[in-house]
Amino acid sequence: MSSLNLDDFTDLIERPDGGVRRDAEARRERQIVPPGSLGRLDDLGEWLAAAQGAVPVRPVEQPRVLLFAGDHGIAELGVSARAAGSAGQLVRDVLEGGRPVSVLARQLGVPVRVVDLGLDCDPESLPEDVVRHRVRRGSGRIDIEDALTLEEAEAAFLVGVRIADEEADSGTDLVVLGDVSVGGTTAAGVLVAALCGTDASVVTGRGGLAIDDLAWMRKCAAIRDALRRARPVLGDQLQLLATVGGADLAAITGFLLQSAVRKMPVILDGVVVAACALVGQRVAFRAPDWWLAAHDSGEPGQAKALDRMALDPLLTQGVKVGEGMGALLALPMVQAAASLAAELPETPEEKLPEPLDAELEKSEN
Repeated sequence: MSSLNLDDFTDLIERPDGGVRRDAEARRERQIVPPGSLGRLDDLGEWLAAAQGAVPVRPVEQPRVLLFAGDHGIAELGVSARAAGSAGQLVRDVLEGGRPVSVLARQLGVPVRVVDLGLDCDPESLPEDVVRHRVRRGSGRIDIEDALTLEEAEAAFLVGVRIADEEADSGTDLVVLGDVSVGGTTAAGVLVAALCGTDASVVTGRGGLAIDDLAWMRKCAAIRDALRRARPVLGDQLQLLATVGGADLAAITGFLLQSAVRKMPVILDGVVVAACALVGQRVAFRAPDWWLAAHDSGEPGQAKALDRMALDPLLTQGVKVGEGMGALLALPMVQAAASLAAELPETPEEKLPEPLDAELEKSEN
C-alpha cells in the first residue's frame, strides 16, 4: 500500500489567473494590430500572462529542455525499431550533442537536462547527475508482469516532484518536456487506451523509426495484453503506472503535477508525455491548464490523449523522433507570442474608434 495520496494535488493545483487573463485580453484589444490578426499567438500571449500572473507578460528567459529516460521490458517483443535496452546510447548521443534535440537546443541556447529513471545500462557509463535518480534498471514486460513495484512507482513519481521543485526554485520559467526511451510508446499506448476506454488498435502507432507491419502487429498485441492487466487498476493512478507504465512515465507524471502546483508552464512533446499528462488529468482536473501541446506527431495515441484533455497542438510538422524535439520546435513560437504581447504599442487614445452608441448619438444630432 502506497503512503502517497495523489488526491492532494486536486486541492493544491489552481487554474491560471482568470482575472489576469482578462486584463491581458483587454490590453491586446488596445494594441495597434487588430485582435485576432496574429492567430494563435494572441491566445498564447494571454495564456502565458495568466500563467505568470503578469500583464504585460514577461519574456520567457530561462526555458529548459527536460528529458526523462528509461528502457521498457516490452521492447523485448520487437515492438520498436530499436533494440531492447538501447536507450542508454540515445542518452549518450543527446549529451554529446549528436541528436536532433541537441542541435536545436544549441541553436536556441536552451540547456538540456536528462534524468535517468530506468535505463538498462551500467550507471558508470553516464554522468552522475544523469543517473543519480535511477529507480531501477529497466522495467518489467507489461504484457505479463508489472513494470514496477508500487514502491518503485512511488519513488519515481516523487523524483518527478523533486525535479519540478528544483527547476522552479532555480528560476526556470518554461519547461520543454520529453522522453528518451525504447518501448515507451507501447507503454504510453496502454495508458491512453485504458484511460480513454478504447481498443489497442486505435492507439497503436509506428513509433519514431516507423516500424514495419509485422512489428506493428506485435506492438498492437502487446498493448492488447497489457490492457487486460491495466483495466482492473484504473481507479488507482499510481498503481496503474506501476502495472503498465514505467519509472520514466511515473516521474513524468509527478513532474507534470508538481509543475502545475508550482505554476510553472510546460510544453508537452509526443505520445509518451501526452499519456502521462492524461494520467495527471485523472489525478487533478485543473492541471492541463498549465500545459501546452507542442505538435501533432502523427501518433494516434497522442491524438487521442490530447483530444481527451482538450489540448490543441501548436504545430503539425510530422516530427516523430521524440526526445523533446517537437516541443522544442514550438518554443520560439511561445517566445514570439510573449514578445508581441509585451512589446506591441497600444493605439493612442485619440485614435481609438468611438463606441457605437456615441456614433449613433452624433448622427441623431
